[in-house]
Amino acid sequence: CGFLFAASIRLWYTQDYRRKMKEMKWKPALDTWLVYLPAIGFFIIPALYILTPLLAAADYTLPEWAGWAGAAIFAAALILLWRSHADLGANFTPVAAVQEGQRLVTTGVYCSIRHPMYAAHFLWAFAQPLLLWNWIAGFALLITFIPLYYVRVPVEERMLADRFGEDYLEYMERTGRIIPKFTQPESP
Repeated sequence: CGFLFAASIRLWYTQDYRRKMKEMKWKPALDTWLVYLPAIGFFIIPALYILTPLLAAADYTLPEWAGWAGAAIFAAALILLWRSHADLGANFTPVAAVQEGQRLVTTGVYCSIRHPMYAAHFLWAFAQPLLLWNWIAGFALLITFIPLYYVRVPVEERMLADRFGEDYLEYMERTGRIIPKFTQPESP
């Protein structure tokens, strides 16, 4: 259910972008394929675990409260994913690129965290082993998400710094990359 909700969020907020890319006959760059790697960890391997007995040998057990904690963390991930898409609006792009007319968004969840979508996926990755009690399916998203995060975030930050200059560098100083950084307003 959570996967379907997350997919709905992404589909809703990317419809204009997908239409633009189709009109431009866009071809993905090599690093864009990293975007699809986590799908193996959050959809394919969990589906294999849920629908077949193939991964049963890697099962473990946790107390009942762990499942509830996982559900709460996953709910927080979905809320953060939705909020980050809503706050970014038309400035969202699933590829490492700055669009024409893109503006620097520093409001909403972006006021304290630069990459809330990545943070949402990390929350999801931490919730998954609490929800799927299997060493392979539980940790699959974390393992498949880390390469995307470590390759894409530095590229994105360099592009944004090139595009927005000092404004982005100041924004980097006052926000956390994936862990919120709450700063006090400067006194006059």
